[in-house]
Amino acid sequence: MSGLTHFDSAGNAVMVDVSAKDETARVAVAKGRVVMAPETLREIVERRIKKGDVLAVAQLAGIMAAKKTHELIPLCHPLLLTSVKVELTPDPAANAVEIEATVKVGGKTGVEMEALTAVSAAALTVYDMVKAIDRGMRIEAIRLAHKSGGKSGTFEQA
Repeated sequence: MSGLTHFDSAGNAVMVDVSAKDETARVAVAKGRVVMAPETLREIVERRIKKGDVLAVAQLAGIMAAKKTHELIPLCHPLLLTSVKVELTPDPAANAVEIEATVKVGGKTGVEMEALTAVSAAALTVYDMVKAIDRGMRIEAIRLAHKSGGKSGTFEQA
């Protein structure tokens, strides 16, 4: 199992030891979207969903999820995040809610998983809050869009 960082020589799962790494400013941006019927998006934008303000609740869910990533994803380090921003933007042309999460930390390991978890939780929250009127929604294109900091440098994708 050589070369795999989350397994020891006997094949046992381990959390990567980052104690020798330098602390650096690290940023990750993740994106995704929820595609829905035009009427569903209109109901969200006009704040007519019975469960409440979908975009505000999903934003909060994303922020909370980023902070709990180490509890959800095996072997992730618990991090003292310095910033979590989650933006949900209605896109009527695509009948979608676009989601973007930006997570920052000054630490020894990156925050890609925290950003991806934030987008995932926000998308799931949108789905949950409006599933009664549109079960055909699709959660799509969750991906890492940017990562900077640390030894591996910067990564960019649309």
